[in-house]
Amino acid sequence: MKTALIHDHLAQDGGAEKVLEIFSKMFLDAPIYTLLYDKKNIKSKYPNRRIDASIIQRMPGGVRFYQWYLPLMPMAVEFFDLREYDLVISDTSSFAKGVITTPSTIHICYCHTPTRYLWSDTHQYINELPYNKFLKKIASMILSRMRIWDRLAADRVDYFIANSKVVQSRIKKYYRRDSELIYPPVEIDKFFIAKELGDYFLIGCRLAPYKRVDLVIETFKKLGPDYKLKVFGDGVDLKRLKKIAKNHSNIEFLGRVNDELKAELFSKCLAFLHPQEEDFGISKVEAMASGRPVIAYKKGGALETVVEGKTGLFFEKQTIEDLSPIVQKFYTEIKNGVNRWNSLEIREHSKKFSLDKFKENIDRFIKSKLSE
Repeated sequence: MKTALIHDHLAQDGGAEKVLEIFSKMFLDAPIYTLLYDKKNIKSKYPNRRIDASIIQRMPGGVRFYQWYLPLMPMAVEFFDLREYDLVISDTSSFAKGVITTPSTIHICYCHTPTRYLWSDTHQYINELPYNKFLKKIASMILSRMRIWDRLAADRVDYFIANSKVVQSRIKKYYRRDSELIYPPVEIDKFFIAKELGDYFLIGCRLAPYKRVDLVIETFKKLGPDYKLKVFGDGVDLKRLKKIAKNHSNIEFLGRVNDELKAELFSKCLAFLHPQEEDFGISKVEAMASGRPVIAYKKGGALETVVEGKTGLFFEKQTIEDLSPIVQKFYTEIKNGVNRWNSLEIREHSKKFSLDKFKENIDRFIKSKLSE
């Protein structure tokens, strides 16, 4: 059975890219089709792998400034010729599901979310654009046309898999489609429980405004020098975040970190901060795989992965006033020798989202659909 994998783009690292890495290991002979890719990422993560990029890869600024080519991405996806494949698996939160397949090809879509800026977050996305009102109106019209394409593209999928209950409900609302729930894989074995803890809190992700790292930085500025925060990751919001944290030595930016350093950071942190609303959020499960509790915003995928009082704590609103007292109380208890967190129990809970479970569930799902 000839299989192809298709992914939106490989210009950044995130949860969707981690899922693609697992798919690539499950289907070793499957080529990867994508709109564009960063050559550095490809060399380290997909050595000797056939990767076919769209025409956007070869356009001026196509990789570095790929957002410029947003209106062309639906067309670019449709140009992929997948006639020779029996099974196509798209791993997507935007365009990859829109590939055109033959009637005899089975297309399974692992959906991280219906395209956020076309559906659930449209108005927020438009408001945050750094343009005047006239250009924002033009952007709105472009997104409106793309929304029509996105809805039609969803009809090309034979079977949807949702990465969380939150996404499952969105797929039903926006695409009017049923879906199977299979949580993303977390490579639990890459993480470990440290013998001794450090003296810092940790946050790490792709640094984008909606991740709300700014909220955590502002909170730690207010809490003072005793409250140390380490931030790992890179992204478009890095410059702004560093400006916010300027002259506060308790906040440290680590940039991109390799897997070994990340595992060490997780294992020794007092707690991991998760201030954003995510559809799932692999990082907080990685923290739990390291036996560390998570302080999370009480919304989205966190409600499916964090057990309050056992594997972490929730705060209700994305405000300093809500987050600050929870961090303060947590730190005070640790400082006074009160540790109510069982690292072994936290790690055991994380195994519900293990790589083995993911592979087992994906394999079962594909076999059942092929038999149909």
